[in-house]
Amino acid sequence: MNIVIGLREMSGIADRLRSEGKRIALVPTMGALHEGHASLIRLARGNADVVVTSLFVNPAQFAPGEDFSRYPRNLTGDTELAQKAGSDMLFTPSAGEMYPGDFRTYVGVDELSTLLEGKFRPTHFRGVATVVAKLFHCVKPHIAVFGQKDAQQVVILRKMVQDLNFDIQIVVAPIVREPDGLAMSSRNVYLTPAERRDSTVLHRSLQSAVQQIGAGERNPSAILQTMTRVISGVRSTAIDYISIADPVTLRERTSLTAGDEVLISLAVRIGSTRLIDNCLITVPQ
Repeated sequence: MNIVIGLREMSGIADRLRSEGKRIALVPTMGALHEGHASLIRLARGNADVVVTSLFVNPAQFAPGEDFSRYPRNLTGDTELAQKAGSDMLFTPSAGEMYPGDFRTYVGVDELSTLLEGKFRPTHFRGVATVVAKLFHCVKPHIAVFGQKDAQQVVILRKMVQDLNFDIQIVVAPIVREPDGLAMSSRNVYLTPAERRDSTVLHRSLQSAVQQIGAGERNPSAILQTMTRVISGVRSTAIDYISIADPVTLRERTSLTAGDEVLISLAVRIGSTRLIDNCLITVPQ
């Protein structure tokens, strides 16, 4: 498997692959790969001739005081996992080349970036959109694969692709969970053993919402109250938000109607570790 570092080198390789008629898939990651990332690579493998996995811990999406400096990094392990999952190439640009000293241009997606995660991390999605746009320009993919766990990110990047006329298909892979329901995340390594046990409450709260909706509850406020009780019953938790929203506009739903698709999402701190999770559900008849 090739490892490419330079932006110009990656762009040249992409040009050559396209001239040969190859279909390119990009799987953007920040490294610290796990089975969730492997599922993205496998999905990309089934939809392209060449799979490029990018590894870049993007400083632009971390606010001061967040975990940029301690975010897990493991190039050897990442290389092994990516190759086994079916990646043809790792793209590992440096922060200095991605953001040179005179860098002044950022991509912002208005409104969508201010909701949910954006209320707590106001500069986060500007950093995400900017780095993904740069990766798109360098890798020149036909498709890009993202995970449903970062549901708001997917919504924002789809809007960016639409608004900026990127000729790229966004493919979304399902959330991959541990046997006890915890969504796989590179940040799970921060959890102590006790916190790891407590972290299953995120999935349990989502399940409680799905069960309520399945039983006929159509009042989002009532569902949110139940989810809050479930999570608050675990002492190590602190809720940033719980949301029942439209999956395209991310605006909160005030009522539910049969046939509606809704995004139920949350961000919860377990000790000092902040975790997110979500589920998409179609309201039954």
